[in-house]
Amino acid sequence: MIKNPLEKTVRRGTRFGSWLAMLVAGMAALAAVTGCQTEPDQFTSPAPAVTNTLRPVIPEAVTAPTTTNTDAFTLREGDILKITFPGSPNLNNIQPIRTDGKITLPLIGEVQAAGTTPIDLRQKLMDLYAPQLSSKEVTVEVQSSSIPVYVTGAVLRPGKITSDHPITALEAIMEAGGFDYTKANLKAVVIIRQVGNQTKKYNLNLKLEMEGNSSEPFYLKPSDIIYVPEKFSWF
Repeated sequence: MIKNPLEKTVRRGTRFGSWLAMLVAGMAALAAVTGCQTEPDQFTSPAPAVTNTLRPVIPEAVTAPTTTNTDAFTLREGDILKITFPGSPNLNNIQPIRTDGKITLPLIGEVQAAGTTPIDLRQKLMDLYAPQLSSKEVTVEVQSSSIPVYVTGAVLRPGKITSDHPITALEAIMEAGGFDYTKANLKAVVIIRQVGNQTKKYNLNLKLEMEGNSSEPFYLKPSDIIYVPEKFSWF
């Protein structure tokens, strides 16, 4: 009996499909087994111990300073202070520091200010005013700071020099136009300073500084007088 060719083809296709399905199932099973074998190594194996590991240094957070630059500023003669009492505005005052280093305030009188810092003076005023203040709040503000000094002798522009920052004798002379080199004796510069009831003199050799040699700079105080003498001459 001759079978229908179409029927043969269908049967072959069916057998091929069954065989292909079995092959795919076998490969899937093999992959599952392989995956199960590799998973422990990949995910559950303990990490190797690490010794002497260098860690980056993380800087600590910078805390804002509790005082300002003016709080660390040393008060001196000639500074003008604004003193404010938030709880007692009738005591507010603006005071210059006198040549004796003191200021005069209502109710408490004279207070030493020169040589202290604004924050130190603030604490001192809080203590002195404690019986009169309902609110212990005091602020001390430096409104202006100046150092008046006087330059005379063999310089080009003798006179008064005012500086708003610490100034050395050599810097003050430069502000006065510099030395008159035809006459000035740089080795014998004199600083005249009033200290209380006494007059003190300091001799400076500014030739060393002018030549670039190591020398301790001489800082001036308010009302210092810088005298540049002339060279000695027989004629």
